[in-house]
Amino acid sequence: MFRRLSRWAFTVPLALTLAAALSGCGTADPAPGAAATPAASGSEATTGGGATTLTVLAAASLTGTFTELGKTFEAAHPGTTVRFSFGSSATLAQQIVAGAPADVFAAASPATMKTVTDASLAASPVTFVRNSLQIAVPADNPAKVDDLKDLTDSKVKVALCAEQVPCGAAAIKALDAAGLKVTPVTLEQDVKATLTKVELGEVDAALVYKTDVIASGGKVQGIDFPEAEKAINDYPIAVLSGAPAPEAAKQFVDLVLSRQGKDVLAKAGFQTP
Repeated sequence: MFRRLSRWAFTVPLALTLAAALSGCGTADPAPGAAATPAASGSEATTGGGATTLTVLAAASLTGTFTELGKTFEAAHPGTTVRFSFGSSATLAQQIVAGAPADVFAAASPATMKTVTDASLAASPVTFVRNSLQIAVPADNPAKVDDLKDLTDSKVKVALCAEQVPCGAAAIKALDAAGLKVTPVTLEQDVKATLTKVELGEVDAALVYKTDVIASGGKVQGIDFPEAEKAINDYPIAVLSGAPAPEAAKQFVDLVLSRQGKDVLAKAGFQTP
């Protein structure tokens, strides 16, 4: 349905250092390449002075909620610093397979988590939230988009996530369920980049997660459509095998799965699985 991006755009060569690998993840935080290298089994990764560094790779749509939970975790664990890399789940999964040292992976789809579990780099992932799509349009909706069918109009400029990443795969499912074909003017590597095209007025509409519309703080408006129910994404989380800080990793996952974590995620618009 959509033009395909070349395979190399989503693959990180094994020869890259972690700093280089994580520099393109779309996170405003420093790439976790400077974090400690994998420690010996049973030990915690540390920075100077014995402080623990926990490295979490997470889907771009989790940026706001996980940043908040990271601050909560640091407050409850003095001496621990949580470092995040947010981006396309597909890209992050490839980085993990390529050897990027990290402790926790939170993906926006079971398919991207499967890339990691198939490589025996994580075990027993747990689905912690679900997410659905909305049509995002600028606050003044200049193209007068009302429903999914409006996106098929050649005069309406549409942005979609690339089909290799979870938000793009969900868009394909939703459009297929509606029997519609959309020709996007751009395919972006993660949902945040896709939404930014709407916020900047570069496109008239985009298919993004409801949570990202909420996180925009009114910069865009979201339009519900019934086919979104056919394309709901489950989000799995797992402690990575060989995590440099395994105990802290388990504790962070426990926080995400706790009532406190669920409340933060629900407030952002995520659904309970």
